Amino acid sequence: MAKEVKTNAMRILDRLKIKYTLNTYQCDEFTDGMQIADMLGQPYEKSFKTIVCRGKSGEYFVFVLPVDKSIDLKKASKSVGEKSVELLHVKDINKVTGYIRGGCTPIGMKKQYKTVIHNSAENFSEIIISGGRIGTQINISPDDLCRAVSGIFEDIVAE
Repeated sequence: MAKEVKTNAMRILDRLKIKYTLNTYQCDEFTDGMQIADMLGQPYEKSFKTIVCRGKSGEYFVFVLPVDKSIDLKKASKSVGEKSVELLHVKDINKVTGYIRGGCTPIGMKKQYKTVIHNSAENFSEIIISGGRIGTQINISPDDLCRAVSGIFEDIVAE
């Protein structure tokens, strides 16, 4: 039996002694989070995506929100104390995070960026995030995720 190759996110969670479980699925290229949730029979509200933005200051910020929601850039800006933030261009994701589109997780990026998790995560004992590569997901408690990324919970989604 082949040994599971751990991602940077998994190694960090192991080092922090944070409990998590893995889901794996077959996928060869980027598919959005809603398609993955549909494919795996997972509820959208427990399946979270990772969005990276750049602030007016030049700093990068990470936002974690349900796959079926859109980020509200005004709320996101306010949550990190920036005048404004804009979405990071897809071509820059790997350079800034070390991950690729569809496999980007808030845990274990090249640097620890300020991270904001949508406050709806607090309604669940466990949420689903990317495991750090396409085809891998991590099930983790929202509080443990928050601790792993030194994050905060805020309302960052568009109504």
